[in-house]
Amino acid sequence: MNGWPAELLCSALLALVLVFAVARPRGLPEAVAAVPAAALAVGTGAVPWADARDQLTQLGPVVGFLAAVLVIARLCDDEGLFRAGGQWLARRSAGRPPRLLVGVFVLASAVTAVLSLDATVVLLTPVVFATASQLRVRSRPHVYACAHLSNTASLLLPVSNLTNLLALAASGLGFLHFAGLMALPWLVAIGLEYAVFRRFFAADLAETPAPDAAASTERLRPPAFVLAVVAATLGGFVLASAVGVNPAWAALAGALVLAARALRHRTATPRQLLDAASVPFLAFVLALGIVVKGVVDHGLANGLAHLVPDGTSLAALLGIAVLAAVAANVVNNLPATLMLLPLTAPHGAGPVLAVLLGVNIGPNLTYAGSLATLLWRRIVHAHERTVDLREFTRLGLLTVPAALVAATVALWLSLQTLGG
Repeated sequence: MNGWPAELLCSALLALVLVFAVARPRGLPEAVAAVPAAALAVGTGAVPWADARDQLTQLGPVVGFLAAVLVIARLCDDEGLFRAGGQWLARRSAGRPPRLLVGVFVLASAVTAVLSLDATVVLLTPVVFATASQLRVRSRPHVYACAHLSNTASLLLPVSNLTNLLALAASGLGFLHFAGLMALPWLVAIGLEYAVFRRFFAADLAETPAPDAAASTERLRPPAFVLAVVAATLGGFVLASAVGVNPAWAALAGALVLAARALRHRTATPRQLLDAASVPFLAFVLALGIVVKGVVDHGLANGLAHLVPDGTSLAALLGIAVLAAVAANVVNNLPATLMLLPLTAPHGAGPVLAVLLGVNIGPNLTYAGSLATLLWRRIVHAHERTVDLREFTRLGLLTVPAALVAATVALWLSLQTLGG
């Protein structure tokens, strides 16, 4: 099968997979729809087996890297790292909402950058809820910050987001070069987010704290062993990249060290470690890559190629970032990344990183922009809170365009300074 019938089939399959991922009926994993869709695409010939195999080979190391980072994040939580972080927030804020917001921005940005956006959404958001409740302050600004920073603050390191891992492979950059180019856009985007949050949630942040809000805050020492392993793993990423070894091996080493300790101390079982790796989600990523491959190869690539600006000028980078942001909100940021990277990679690292700005900052505009935002929404509902669609969208309209433009300018400046 080829031509328009194949394009129609793959587009329908992609729409079905994305709708299922957004709705997740009965809490079923995304792979329940994605894996059969990929099998159908290959079985009908819409995606030849050789192309599907190549796509799996390309995504395999990225998915393995993601699995290791997810295990590290979960074991850090089991060791009390996030509880210690919550207590640090409570002590530092002394019950004052503005100081708590600063602390949440600092902690969420660090967690997202080092342990990935999933750690911020799944592990840190409940801690922020608990901290706000303990301090008897409104949780809205601080919980919304977790959602926004899980996307925006994932710009810094290749390990911060699955989209970053894909971009790293396409850009040809090393770990340190990638981080160096993205450091200024990361800081600028987070700074703009913070400025908007202070204004947008002014009423929530102006409430008077309870006099004894932080009086009972106990002190937990951060788990030194876990912090040492995380630091060594980050160092391993840098070293592996410098000698031409896939950084996934460093992530695997860190995960194995923490897993061996957890098994020895019986704080985790093999089944829990497997659950932490989120195998169904990994299968979803691989299957989605095959379906997107079919959509791109049978016509979408030609259409998008006419929309992608040429060159690495500031205007071109802005155009690419905006296109990527729009695509992320239409088809979700992961498919958007898979679609746009092959079209921008031949033009160098600059356009690839501009795509990353769009697919990482852009999803703060709508719920469907990233799977992390959808997961955050479910966690908020699990805490018996509601998310107002109009409020979420209004906040996104105030943050996304400004942060996207400012971060793109910052990326252009970084490229002029560091090269790309």
